[in-house]
Amino acid sequence: MNCLVVDDNKMELAAVKQLISLDASLHLIGECSDAADAFQKILDHPIDLLFLDIEMPEISGIELVKSLDGKRPMIIFMTSGPEYAAEAFDLNVVDFITKPLVHARFLQATTKAKELNKVKSFALEPRNDEFIFIRDSNVIRRIKLEDILYMEAMGDNVKICLGNHVYSIHSTMKAVEQKLNPRNFLRVHRSFIVNISKIDTIDGGMLIVGQNMVPVSDAYRAALNKRMQVL
Repeated sequence: MNCLVVDDNKMELAAVKQLISLDASLHLIGECSDAADAFQKILDHPIDLLFLDIEMPEISGIELVKSLDGKRPMIIFMTSGPEYAAEAFDLNVVDFITKPLVHARFLQATTKAKELNKVKSFALEPRNDEFIFIRDSNVIRRIKLEDILYMEAMGDNVKICLGNHVYSIHSTMKAVEQKLNPRNFLRVHRSFIVNISKIDTIDGGMLIVGQNMVPVSDAYRAALNKRMQVL
């Protein structure tokens, strides 16, 4: 993973760089002593993981994260002030490490980042059209595609509905749709994607999918009829 370290303290910056050098899977592509420089590097380079000090002059690490729009790197906060923890985790960061850095604690944080990186984008990756991986809280789970009935948008999350369980991932329907094989899954509504093989009945503007009712919008009706090969 490509890493960037941001810290205005030269000794602590050197300590982080030393810890990164001990892990062959981490590639340090830059270092910064202030948030403004870091912001530009994040725009100019593909960065996967940001080691970010919170207490910096002019622009704090928390302010920097809040200024990042759209896709942002995974973030591990580093600070000598544990009172920032609640606000930091509200920003959905990977971890929060208090200084001075301890190697074991550093490893714990980077391990979490590596797990997230495996399921990056929205924690959903197809594998041989047979199963996907999702991130369920702090656990990565494998789900067979054939077990999925439908998916439903719920605000900033997507529900993955199986016959006996419902999972929720942080994502958009567009991102989910792009990851699924269109031979097996079809968008039938702005908020719904269905597993075609699980459709039991089409009744007007509703589908019966595993005893669940899923709406079909007019915008997607023609595509549905074509895929179902209705006689």
